[in-house]
Amino acid sequence: MPGVDTLDGLLRAVTEFRTDDYELPVEKAALDRARRSLEETGLLLLGEVHGVRENPLVILGLMRALDLTHLALEWPEDLKPQLDVYLADGTGLDHPLRWLGDGRVTAGHFAMLKAVPELSVTLFDGGMFTGDWSQRDALMAERVLSARIEPALVVAGNAHTLTSPTELGLPMGACLASARPALKSVRIQYGSGSFYNIEPRLTKGSATVAGLYTVDEELFVGLPEFGEATVPHLPFELLRDRLGH
Repeated sequence: MPGVDTLDGLLRAVTEFRTDDYELPVEKAALDRARRSLEETGLLLLGEVHGVRENPLVILGLMRALDLTHLALEWPEDLKPQLDVYLADGTGLDHPLRWLGDGRVTAGHFAMLKAVPELSVTLFDGGMFTGDWSQRDALMAERVLSARIEPALVVAGNAHTLTSPTELGLPMGACLASARPALKSVRIQYGSGSFYNIEPRLTKGSATVAGLYTVDEELFVGLPEFGEATVPHLPFELLRDRLGH
């Protein structure tokens, strides 16, 4: 389904997203390694490609398998008051920052958030894009650490959850690992499917194993097949007017 541009459409998609029958396949060695990261550092990272329908299910599966109630998301921190309203009564989804269309926010996320008992959510994107990629990641890492939400699953785009420097710069994961060296990052490995990031996109990866597993001490969640998320997305001009810019 392409991006949705009405509140009624988003609410309908949230209602139709099923979470009760999902179970994440888990390899014991991988689960033990993930638990050690939480025990030794208080955190576990999860890297995703934004706009995949199954991403929230992976989050839910890991939260359940690890008995977690604290979740941190790469969403604009200004959305926190409205998110609290949504968790309380199911409203508050009309804030324009939810409708950017980049795939971070999906109907499945809202369904997933309701499915975790006693959930506490932290949002760590400051929303200010200065053009300095490493600076943004450093600030996101600072927000995660200052939130003091341990133990928590920290979810961001997979370029941000790497624990060593990359060609883009110094990722959030590397900043966090510098402060907490035993930190582990789980990377979602995708197979063939579609995702929505500003527009529908197709991709073909190499994932053949489903669920949480480990290879050479690295952690992965395999999604051999996946689909396009329902993403709230409004035209730029309308968003600019609603944000007052």
